[in-house]
Amino acid sequence: MVKVDNLDEATARIEAALYSAGRPLRIEDIIRASGTESRTKTLTLLDSIMKKTKSAFKALEIIILPDGSYVMQLKPEYSSTIKRYASKPVLPNATLKTLSYIAYMQPIASKQLVETRGSGVYSHLKELRQLDYITSQNVGRMKIFTTTAKFQKYFGIQGDVEDLKQRLFSKIRKTASRQTTPSVASEVN
Repeated sequence: MVKVDNLDEATARIEAALYSAGRPLRIEDIIRASGTESRTKTLTLLDSIMKKTKSAFKALEIIILPDGSYVMQLKPEYSSTIKRYASKPVLPNATLKTLSYIAYMQPIASKQLVETRGSGVYSHLKELRQLDYITSQNVGRMKIFTTTAKFQKYFGIQGDVEDLKQRLFSKIRKTASRQTTPSVASEVN
């Protein structure tokens, strides 16, 4: 790593790292990206960048996630507005399926998630926790997962968990009826 003494260059490197990562970055990653080799300098620069972002942009934000990582993201209230312009989904399909399963079955034990979604669920859970879409509690030796208020806000869900489950169930039922209707029609012909 080349040590950077110019604070403008270090700031630009941090901004570039946060913008291009498309995922939360640990402070160690940001220190490496900045080239300062200093935690204190990097945190000072990050604080300055966060303040500038807050005052200069209306739809973007840099936030600190519960695990201490940083992410540049679209504010949740603008996600539905730009969905049609986004070039890639916010979450990979497998992770999104895990999230919807948690939302529908919550509270749900990690054992049940692994049995249903497979061992790849561990990486999904890590990503969903980093994004603060799920939370977990230890009950004995088990982890129990539920969705968070940020999840509900980001996906535009109002109401309680039971309302969410009803909405998910009605979407599943509609999707299933669309998939079975053509096959029933083909059997009749």
